[in-house]
Amino acid sequence: MKLKNISFGDYVRNLRLKSNIGLREFARILEMSATYLNDIEKSKRSAPNPKIVSKIAELLNADNELILDLASKSRKEVAVDIGKMIQKSPETVKLLRSIRDLSPNEKQIREMRDYLMTINFKAIIIAAGLGSRLKGYTENLPKCMLKFGNKTLLQHQIDAYAEAGITNLSLVRGYKKEHINLKNIKYYDNDDYKKNNILNSLFYAEREIHGNVIIAYSDILFESTVVQRLLDSNHDISIVVDIDWRGYYVNRKDHPLDEAENVIFDANNDVVKIGKIMADKDDVHGEFIGMMKFSPRGAEIFKSHFNRSKELYWDKPFQRANVFQKAYITDLLQEMADLGVSIHCVIIEKGWKEIDTVEDFKNALKEFNE
Repeated sequence: MKLKNISFGDYVRNLRLKSNIGLREFARILEMSATYLNDIEKSKRSAPNPKIVSKIAELLNADNELILDLASKSRKEVAVDIGKMIQKSPETVKLLRSIRDLSPNEKQIREMRDYLMTINFKAIIIAAGLGSRLKGYTENLPKCMLKFGNKTLLQHQIDAYAEAGITNLSLVRGYKKEHINLKNIKYYDNDDYKKNNILNSLFYAEREIHGNVIIAYSDILFESTVVQRLLDSNHDISIVVDIDWRGYYVNRKDHPLDEAENVIFDANNDVVKIGKIMADKDDVHGEFIGMMKFSPRGAEIFKSHFNRSKELYWDKPFQRANVFQKAYITDLLQEMADLGVSIHCVIIEKGWKEIDTVEDFKNALKEFNE
């Protein structure tokens, strides 16, 4: 995973402060002197041994692999988990030697990685919400079952994924769940959908958040090219951001501009700010469309941060949410970005539509009929 020039010490310090643990208290728990820990956090000393590093990860609910990588970088060694994998697997050794003998350049190595990353991709669709802004149309149906042309919104999504080569689909359902019963989809039921929000709803399908996985809202129409652009990203965590987003809000009265899930990104296209940013809209770079992708490692990092945040903030304010239970996915992404996790923005210009209000629905229907 790419980190924005963060050191092992900086990462540990950020997590410790987020957990409200004092330096001396944490040093005592780790059975080391406060001076020694302070030197580690200020990068005056290299990371401690792997056993202590794993203990730090456990105490701070951090991602074990991520901390091991930062620690190995600090000590200028191969990450311990990779070393163990090489020791246990003769085939891994053969593969690495084959790569060595081929002497591939960086571009070729990335292409090998990209090929491996495309194997066994799957998608999770989050469709548990009430769709309250579509009253009159969603009194008896979840909004993903509304029809556009001769197909439901959900079927349009399924077809777009299939065109991009993804047929392994899971779906989190809640409101009027009995109406979502398509074949060849794994279902996870959020029967508490009134008490939580989209982030916690997603984690009803936590067992599917592993390997190469796309996660998306159920209320967006998108072209298969958008999915393909996301698949082309070789970052551990990627989100789709439309930089030509403002046009969607021209004459869009029922969904005001200040409710857009906007993104501010840096020169590397990594997220700095994300969510319903209460700032001058001229400062934002684009809109998060509600679709993201994880590598196997990215999925583990995402889950680790969710579980850490859940433990720390349950029944408490979390980012822009009044309580963690009502948090959006963008709240967790902001938390991760604040802690130095690289969240890469895959840039698009149009190719999608949000169906959030009656106005959105009628406009989309009009386009389909034309």
